[in-house]
Amino acid sequence: MTFKVIVKGKASGKIMKTGTPINFLGAVDKKTGVIHDKKHDLAGRSIKDSILVFPYGVGSSVGAYTIYSLKSNKSAPLAMVCAKADLSVASGCALANIPMVIATELDKLEDGKEVTLDTESDKLITFRE
Repeated sequence: MTFKVIVKGKASGKIMKTGTPINFLGAVDKKTGVIHDKKHDLAGRSIKDSILVFPYGVGSSVGAYTIYSLKSNKSAPLAMVCAKADLSVASGCALANIPMVIATELDKLEDGKEVTLDTESDKLITFRE
């Protein structure tokens, strides 16, 4: 697995993984972090305090402000891991100081696993037992 750091930082938590892109502006409640898009496979779940693993963000660039609002409301993910960077998610993570990395082989990151993401570490992502 190879990584590219977009926003530096360190976070430890449980992976919340989806194979579906996320529209932060249209699908995520900025006060609670709950995904309210009924068509999304994470519908009804909160992304709060997770290591969010998803392919990429979709939708308006205003989604960056939703990510910032999530952080302000203490409902944001601890970190984000994506397959590809999009401007909305990258700028939102930068504004909110949420660690973000681009990773190959997202299939190696299992939903529910405890991990530590540290952009200063040689391994970057370590699994905890």
